[in-house]
This record gives sequence, structure tokens and C-alpha cells, in this order.
Amino acid sequence: MYRVAITGVGLVSTLGRSWSDVSHALRTGISGVHVDEERRQRGFRSPLTGIIPSDISQGFLNRKQKKTMPDFAEWAYVAVYDALTQSGLSMADIANEQTGLIFGCDSSCIAAVEQVERLNDARDTQSIGSGYVFRSMTSTITMNLNTLLGTKGACWTLSSACSSGGHAVGQAADLIRLGRQDRVICGGAQEVNWQSMCSFDGLGAFSTRVTEPDKASRPFDADRDGLVPSGGAAALILERYESALARGAVILGEVIGYGFSSDGLHISVPSGDGLKRAMHAALADGNMSAQEVDYVCAHATSTPAGDEAEANTIHEVFGEHKPYISSTKSLTGHELWMSGASQVVYSTIMANDQFLAANANFQTPDHASKGLNILTESIACAPKIILCNSAGFGGTNSCLLLRYHHAL
Repeated sequence: MYRVAITGVGLVSTLGRSWSDVSHALRTGISGVHVDEERRQRGFRSPLTGIIPSDISQGFLNRKQKKTMPDFAEWAYVAVYDALTQSGLSMADIANEQTGLIFGCDSSCIAAVEQVERLNDARDTQSIGSGYVFRSMTSTITMNLNTLLGTKGACWTLSSACSSGGHAVGQAADLIRLGRQDRVICGGAQEVNWQSMCSFDGLGAFSTRVTEPDKASRPFDADRDGLVPSGGAAALILERYESALARGAVILGEVIGYGFSSDGLHISVPSGDGLKRAMHAALADGNMSAQEVDYVCAHATSTPAGDEAEANTIHEVFGEHKPYISSTKSLTGHELWMSGASQVVYSTIMANDQFLAANANFQTPDHASKGLNILTESIACAPKIILCNSAGFGGTNSCLLLRYHHAL
């Protein structure tokens, strides 16, 4: 089995795009949650959302290239561009059969809506244009990026609700460990338009703390009243460890374990047992004990049932050991399909900059979170072993075990 190095990361996040901006936001607790007035005017129960600047991909892609790409695919390209730049890999280095491309994404709603609106207006399918065929497919990210980057290995999009990004990173790591790819560009992306969130809003799952947007996302807190939808794109460059060393790459971290499971129980209510099995599987895969984990980057989205299930699971897995715990969603909102990948990026930034972000807005523990070592403020820390949890509708779970070498 080959070792898997992280040599580059990229983000288009509500916290920023550059490593330094995102690091600063995580360290100081700057929230990316805001009120969207259009959602308020359209009758949303909650107008809260993460915001991505509309000009984030300006200068990266030409008009023809954008024709087949929804905005979140453009964000994915920007994140991959930044990750490749950091890794030191050139376009020539990745244009081969040993470079794969796997992204997590579970919707492309806006393109479907827009093409129907065009048909309703024109009453003529020929007026819709060819670009919508590719923009409306769930695999739009990898089909577009593969064309733009020229990779010739694995190329697919993985859809598993809010664990999509986590499974994409885990599967990418497995391909490298098994010797089937030398490197894989992987990550996740999530659209943030109101069209994709209106039915979700109707379920009453979103926080309504509208007068205090930065305090709305409250993972593990007794006063949480729902999640805040968010999105963007996160990208990682994973490489065979020995190959990365041989070319003189800076090793940012290492993926040492991947665990997955499904609850097999309820379509929207997590059992906790499934996540527990995935956590144990990741630890076993990485040949680590629970007592060796320094930090848990929690899935916790700020929903009453989900946070409680994860808190109970953490108690069961770690017992008397009390690793640091926080959910970056307290600052970003819930980045949905991309969140499992973005947690790995956020963890990599924190580990290399030697701090851990606070679980913002955590003031009062409930019966489940009581006794957990949840960070109420950011701390200086050089974590060696980090466990990233992600879970999604349908009871699908992903856990990634990461090692950081500054602490070795």
C-alpha cells in the first residue's frame, strides 16, 4: 500500500479564497453567514446563507469555457488552479493516465431551472442552447475540469449528499494507495443559489436567527435552531508520498485512513451507529487508536438531531479521551456537498499554521454535548492526528484520518 500525501489545497469559501484570508477568518472567528434580501422577498422562512462573491472566477475562464459550466463548477476550477499552483505541478505534469479527477457534488439545480424558464419564454427548445446539457448534469464539474486540465485517468463525480466531498477525498486516496493512480485532484463543490434551497427551507431545517446572522450557526449549542445553507468549492492535490518527495514537493499532510458506512435506517434522521462504525473504520485503516487523535473536525451542522447523534457517537468512540472538537460550519454555514472536502482543507490550514478554530457560538452545552472538549475559542496547537467526520441524507457516512508532519 502506498502512502498518500497532500501537496496542495484550494478554496472558494465564504471565508475567502487565499490561504491567509481563510486562516485569519478561522483563527479570529470571522463569519461568512449573511442575510440574502432576495430570499426574504421571495418568502423564505430563513433568508440566511453563506455568500460567494460573484466575480470570484473572473479572469480564469473565457466565455466559451463558461458556456458549459454553472458557477460552482467555475469555483471548482479556481480552487483546483490554486491547489495545483501550491503543489508545484504543471499542466504537463497532470496530462497523463496516472492523474485522476474525483469531485463530490449532488446537485446542479440552477441550470435545470434556467433551461425550463427559457423554454417557457421562447416556446422553442432550439433557443435553450447546447450549454445547458452539460451545466445541468451532476457530473458537470469533472467533465468540465477534465476537458480543461487534460487529465487522462479516473474521472467521475461522486454523489452522496453531505458526505459527497468526504467520500471523494477518501476514494481518491484509495486509488493512490492501491497503486492505480499516482495523483488525484479531488474535492467538492456546492451551489448557493436560492433556487436550490427553497424546498429545503420549506422543511424548517434552517436557522431563523435573522437579526444575528453571525450567531445563527451554533453546532452543539443547546440553543441551536437549525443550519445555515452555504457552499463554494474545495480542492486537494493528493499524490503518492514517495513521488511527491522525489520531486521536492512540500508535504502539507497525509491521508492515512478512510472509513465509510451507511445507517440503513432513515432517510433524514441519523442513527449515530453508522457514523460510529465509519469512525472506527477510519482509525483501523490508519492503524491508530482513538487515544491518538488530537482533534475532531466535526460534521455538526447546527441541527438538533444531527448534532446530538454525533455528540453521542464521539462520547462512545473516545470514552475518557477528550480530543479537541469544533465544527467549522459555525463560521461557514453548512457547505453541504463540499463540506467533507472543505473540512480537510480547513484542517490542513489549521494544522500547518498551528492553531485550532473555535466552535463559534457554543455557549451552553446540551445533555449530549456536555462533557465534550468543544473549543470555545481558538487555541495555539500543532495537531498531529485529525479525524474529519461527514454525514449525509440517506445515512451515508465518511470519516477521514489525517496526519500532519510538523508534529512528528
